[in-house]
Amino acid sequence: MDIDFERRGEGPPLVLLHGIGHRRQGWEPVMDRLAAERDVIAVDLPGFGASPPLPAGTPYTVDATIDVLLDLLAKLGIERPHIAGNSLGGLFSLEAADRGLVSSATVLSPAGFYNARELATAAWILRASRFAAGLPAHVMERLASNPRLRTAMFGLIYGRPDLLEWEALAGDTRAMRSAAGFEPTLRAGRNVRFRGSCADVPVTIAWGVKDRLLRASQAVRAQRALPNARFVWLEGCGHVPMGDDPELVAKVLLEGSDHPIGNKAAA
Repeated sequence: MDIDFERRGEGPPLVLLHGIGHRRQGWEPVMDRLAAERDVIAVDLPGFGASPPLPAGTPYTVDATIDVLLDLLAKLGIERPHIAGNSLGGLFSLEAADRGLVSSATVLSPAGFYNARELATAAWILRASRFAAGLPAHVMERLASNPRLRTAMFGLIYGRPDLLEWEALAGDTRAMRSAAGFEPTLRAGRNVRFRGSCADVPVTIAWGVKDRLLRASQAVRAQRALPNARFVWLEGCGHVPMGDDPELVAKVLLEGSDHPIGNKAAA
């Protein structure tokens, strides 16, 4: 597959994976900060952003996505990079770490620690957001110009939607609406939970204090499931924290990936 990605900077390679319905541009607020110290590869997952969907008949499973990512890394000549992911991308990052495919994993509000009720609530919010993304662009822009309506429209996903440029938000809504992988991924994820231990790979888990999509109860489960991981609360941040506090998120990502490539020491 010809996966779309952006590569920027020099240093140890760091792969960035976005969440469901999102796109690689979601990392833009932290890209330059990371690229000053890392070789950053921000990826559009299959069926999202500018990447094509998986081949017909291929289910949107963890295994299928990891195979696609491994193929991309092989083409780039990269072995066991550092990896970071948000939401669904966080789940993929943890799975890659559990399989010993990466040198470290830093995850921001990762999926995979919800119960059935919490998953159903998150799926409802995501589908509602996708439906709202179908409004005409001029209507969305007019609504977003009102600070209260802007918060109502985007506050379940971002902690500080007022800090994001309208062009970025508009691009996110278009990506959400057009994502061919959205529904297949939601359906495939109904019974998916993270069950690994990441015993041989350093892991950092960071969670937005204002995350309204995957709430704090899931952060507690993640800490219990991975007791050796470093845990960080992201003050003032929502589910997609990169634009809420770029300095803090970049700091967490750089600290989380501050390990020699190939190091298998436990965190």
